[in-house]
Amino acid sequence: MLTKADDFPIHQTPEPIAYSGTDRNFYDRYFFNGYNPDGSGFFAVAFGVYPHLNIADAHFSTIRDGKEYSIHASKVLNMERWDLEVGPIRIEVLEPLQKLKVTLALTDGIAAEFVFEGRAFPIEEPRFIRRNGPRTFMDYTRLTQNGRYTGWIEVDGVRQAIAPGAVGTRDRSWGVRPIGAPDAQPLVPGAVPGFFWQWTPLNFDDKSVFFHFTADSTGIPWNTRAVICPDGAGPGAMAETEVARMTVDFIPGTKHARTATLRIPREGQAPVEIDFEPIVKFQMRGIGYIHPKWGHGGYKGDLVVEREDIDLAALDPNAIENLHIQAVSKVTLREPGKPDQKGLGVFEQLVLGPYEPYGFK
Repeated sequence: MLTKADDFPIHQTPEPIAYSGTDRNFYDRYFFNGYNPDGSGFFAVAFGVYPHLNIADAHFSTIRDGKEYSIHASKVLNMERWDLEVGPIRIEVLEPLQKLKVTLALTDGIAAEFVFEGRAFPIEEPRFIRRNGPRTFMDYTRLTQNGRYTGWIEVDGVRQAIAPGAVGTRDRSWGVRPIGAPDAQPLVPGAVPGFFWQWTPLNFDDKSVFFHFTADSTGIPWNTRAVICPDGAGPGAMAETEVARMTVDFIPGTKHARTATLRIPREGQAPVEIDFEPIVKFQMRGIGYIHPKWGHGGYKGDLVVEREDIDLAALDPNAIENLHIQAVSKVTLREPGKPDQKGLGVFEQLVLGPYEPYGFK
């Protein structure tokens, strides 16, 4: 089947763009988050296309006064991947790899319009490939980029401008990960599922720092890297290492951090250390992650749109749908011989199942 995208020179296989290999779990996603210079006004967007499920969905969420307000939308894709719009949520690529616009038309009292502009060239993270026994669990590529925001967000008639100096992160990922209905065929032999994930895109005055770490339940990492990226850096002009590590002090009785310290070794120089002080917790279910109803790739109908309000003070942090969070954090970068640098960033956390290094059963 031919679609609009076939009129552009972007093919990767002999087939039309509508077909993305043969894995039913192929996906293509945009993600954005942003926050004011004091950590307030957090907002996030997820926009996913699932070619072999013939579905696209989009989610917008923002925090105000202790509540998380979300708009979820899902549509039948009709095999057309070129239109970056699901109901009221639309993405426009104004300048590839540098400048994008997100619009949420007024829906059930919520609206938004903002532009993201990158601080440097995006980083390409190491390819994520993970198998459970013989079965592919993940196989995808992701680019990540810190940037600055301009625009506004409206909730129930109150429109607020995104504050001057607001920053955040966007990413693009594509490949294979679990989406839509779960696989009905159990893994043989059975195993206790486990997944440990940390991700910390950080904004300082003159640079960005990125760190991610994912490991099996024994603590052995299978994909990790830290990058120090000066503002304006182009491809290859960034310091990278795969041996950075984070230590976490967890809130008692939870799998969420109270404080943390990231240590980044550097070749020929003293290591950099970054201390984290989480100040705002965002539930990733607000943009569909591990959502019991609005999980990514689920079939809802031809076009379905719904608002959801989450009282952040009333939820159970150990319920499975609440384990995946992004914590807006004050961060302090310490480098020998130089003054401390203050910054702001996000500490994304997800611990599913056991994790031996921290004693999670």
